[in-house]
Amino acid sequence: MSDDMNDSTSDIPVIEIRDLQKSYGPLDVLKGVSLSAPRGHVVSLIGSSGSGKSTLLRCCNLLENSHAGEILFLGDPVRWKGQGKARQPASRDQVSLMRTQLAMVFQQFNLWSHMTVLQNVMEAPVTVLGQKPAVVEARARDLLAKVGIADKADAWPAQLSGGQQQRAAIARALCMEPKALLFDEPTSALDPELQQEVVRVIKDLAGEHRTMILVTHDMRLAADVSDKVIFLHQGRIEEEGPPDQVFGAPKSDRLRQFLSATMAQ
Repeated sequence: MSDDMNDSTSDIPVIEIRDLQKSYGPLDVLKGVSLSAPRGHVVSLIGSSGSGKSTLLRCCNLLENSHAGEILFLGDPVRWKGQGKARQPASRDQVSLMRTQLAMVFQQFNLWSHMTVLQNVMEAPVTVLGQKPAVVEARARDLLAKVGIADKADAWPAQLSGGQQQRAAIARALCMEPKALLFDEPTSALDPELQQEVVRVIKDLAGEHRTMILVTHDMRLAADVSDKVIFLHQGRIEEEGPPDQVFGAPKSDRLRQFLSATMAQ
């Protein structure tokens, strides 16, 4: 699913993580994780609950502070002050840039209930990026059509199904025109029928060579859209590789056990 880009920076990953470590109190959640998300690639993170998948994703766009290791965005390392559990980003401007360029789609849709769907999609580009409302509205309506809910632009979030709300959340993320999309279990809060609405959108985005990091429990989705699949176990990468290798010929006993239990569901 990788795309061929001609500019000189096309070989610089959008996100690169090197030996990332994170703990909550005495619990080590990430124990030295490294990954790279090249432009146009989809990287999926799989693993049991508590393996560190969502924490890793939240560290990528600095919603969580890691305690050691490096995070690079388009080759530029995050600058830190302090060490260990006291470390935090040194530059507010860098944090703001990364958060606007790495759009997050959460498990719970997090739409603003007091705004229409269209207003939800438009809000950040207008207020955060300072873009002209007329320009943003045209883009927002195009994106709502893209995810199949153009007719819901003037509806309130409470009037939408879960699948429609999640598609609105994806449109909201896309409206920021980010360098990468970060998905944190985007289908796990949905009934199976509604999951497929969101899965179709994610597959379409992968087909457009969008850079994505996807935390998911949906092994079929990970197999279908990923360039690389990473299996996290107890805060470490247990195994990684292309989908046909990870799902078709797993090397580790832990991955085989995980896939056996997951695929049987």
